[in-house]
Amino acid sequence: MDIATIIGLLMGLGAIIGGAMLEGLHMNALVQPTAALIVLGGTFGAAFISFPLHTVITAFKDLKKLIANSPKNDDLIVELCGFAAKARKNGIIALEQDAQNHKDRFVKKAISLSVDGVDPKEIRELLEIDLGAVEEHAKMSVEFFEAAGGYAPTVGIIGAVLGLIHVMSNLSDTSKLGGGIAVAFVATIYGLITANIICLPAATKIKHRIKDEIVRKEIIIAGIVAIQNGENPRFIEERLKSYLGGETGKASAVADEEGGKK
Repeated sequence: MDIATIIGLLMGLGAIIGGAMLEGLHMNALVQPTAALIVLGGTFGAAFISFPLHTVITAFKDLKKLIANSPKNDDLIVELCGFAAKARKNGIIALEQDAQNHKDRFVKKAISLSVDGVDPKEIRELLEIDLGAVEEHAKMSVEFFEAAGGYAPTVGIIGAVLGLIHVMSNLSDTSKLGGGIAVAFVATIYGLITANIICLPAATKIKHRIKDEIVRKEIIIAGIVAIQNGENPRFIEERLKSYLGGETGKASAVADEEGGKK
């Protein structure tokens, strides 16, 4: 679980609520179901109009990426180094069972193409097309939440204006004028919170998850193509580590172990 998301939400909302309480604002003044209905309904209604239904469904499914950690790429390098050593010792066909049993669809496809004897250049081209499609599909979720974050403040203003209209229609009771105006502006607060604490940060976190996924798939492409070319497992390891920008001790250990068995 990505604790940063939980900490961020608690910190952001806590700072707003805590600051309001320090100023002596009663919390009941901020709890306005009508304002919440206007802001949330209007914001996501506008977002639904802007995107096809399958994009909306995918965007809400991608919310799980906010609290899920990205898979560790050093573990992936360990696995690919193991595949390289196995293929070098027993031939590329020895990876057929690994392809059938692997849970990652992209790895399964890459190994299957390699086992089938497809030219390494063509394997790279096919996998890069797949990678591009995945990237474009994932970006739609980012665009959805960025759009929602753009609509929310404006819808909040609409809610505030509606509240002011209600206040102005009851000017005869001046004792309730101040409280009514305060309630009207709660919708603006809801709009800003929805945009800047929820939607836009969600879009940014999903964007980072997409980058992590792209790097992971690029490692898979480079690794499988190198295996197909029959390259040395240690050389493959060094090449794949360059995607991480750091050392991968676990991969080194596996490469040394596998190399000693040759």
